Amino acid sequence: MADPEIATEQMTDQQRAHYRQLLSDAQRIQGVSLWQDAWRRLRRRRASMLSMYFLIALGVLAFLTPALPLQSPLDKDLDNRRGMAPNLQSYRMGQRQDLKFTDNSLSAEVAEVNRSIATLQAERADAADPAAREALDAEIVQLQTTAHPFSQMWNQLDPLAWQLTRLRVAVFGDWALPSICGTDDLGRDMLARLFWGARVSLVVGVVATIVSLVIGVSYGATSGYFGGRVDAVMMRIVDVLYSVPFIFVVIFLMTFLSEESIAASLKSFGIDQITIFYIVIGAIYWLTMSRVVRGQVLSLKHEQFVDAARTVGASQRRIIFRHLVPNVLGIVIVYLTLTIPAVMLFEAFLSFLGLGVSPPDVSWGLLVNDGVQAITPLKSRWWLVVFPGAALAGTLFALNFLGDGLRDALDPRMKNQS
Repeated sequence: MADPEIATEQMTDQQRAHYRQLLSDAQRIQGVSLWQDAWRRLRRRRASMLSMYFLIALGVLAFLTPALPLQSPLDKDLDNRRGMAPNLQSYRMGQRQDLKFTDNSLSAEVAEVNRSIATLQAERADAADPAAREALDAEIVQLQTTAHPFSQMWNQLDPLAWQLTRLRVAVFGDWALPSICGTDDLGRDMLARLFWGARVSLVVGVVATIVSLVIGVSYGATSGYFGGRVDAVMMRIVDVLYSVPFIFVVIFLMTFLSEESIAASLKSFGIDQITIFYIVIGAIYWLTMSRVVRGQVLSLKHEQFVDAARTVGASQRRIIFRHLVPNVLGIVIVYLTLTIPAVMLFEAFLSFLGLGVSPPDVSWGLLVNDGVQAITPLKSRWWLVVFPGAALAGTLFALNFLGDGLRDALDPRMKNQS
């Protein structure tokens, strides 16, 4: 009969080997976080992934628009190119006679202006008279801004867009893509206007949504965390604001802030009309976001991780923004992708009424408005409506498909159904 102590020792060695094997297997198993699991499930949804890739490509192209070989979105050729149908005719930048560019070439005119600036800078360095230096400085600034060919072909380029446009001229020279989307009633290239309009429409959607996100998340999380009378008062304010017809509020604000003296005063602080437009739209889209976040916070504020944060002495502000808000980011991201289309549609509607983006800036909504006005019973210039309408509709569809996919991917209840 075997000795009990030896059997026990042998059994212990077997258990140790078994535990080592379990530990080795556990170390090889990688845990999956909520976001990793959501990404895995999102990748299985082909429509959502295609929409995401489409939106990424659209955003990159919109950002790089000044560097792309597009025609000028502002140059009007009333004599030769009014209402041209989509075509593949070659086009050179600066070829229009009325521009009076050197050799009818944009790149030649840019080179000539650069030489003039260099000459004036050399004269300024040699000038001894302060008045002469000031006059030369003013002339140099004029050549670098309003008198520069970029200012004639494009509208108010910011410093980054200016450098990208310089890169475009250096790489592609005078060559530009043909008018494959036709031209408008003033002879401007529709393809270029579509790309430049994408920059405005996408920025309006993203910036206004971020404004609504910041206001709505902060307001809703604060209301849900404190509860009681604070929550009741804050939600009644939301109810009152819901009853206000915001379309009239926006129209009133845009009309009031567009008044010459007020617009000049705001512009002195670096705030132009389109910046006001972003903020005003964003400031009216936070109400639903606040209610969504409030409901999520009400269900989370009694969880153990919140009690633990209180126990270690975390402040109420830290609990709200460090512990509660990150736990509602899933629903916030989903709502974000659904708010951007609503904001873009609202911008298009206001631009259609003439209260949104104003010329010479351009957006997809403004292009649709211009196209509708240009269509007459005598001439059906379908491309003026079809192309901007398709760009707007495609972007909105992609955002909605992506939002639906994110909603299902971030919903734990859908985990075993995908």
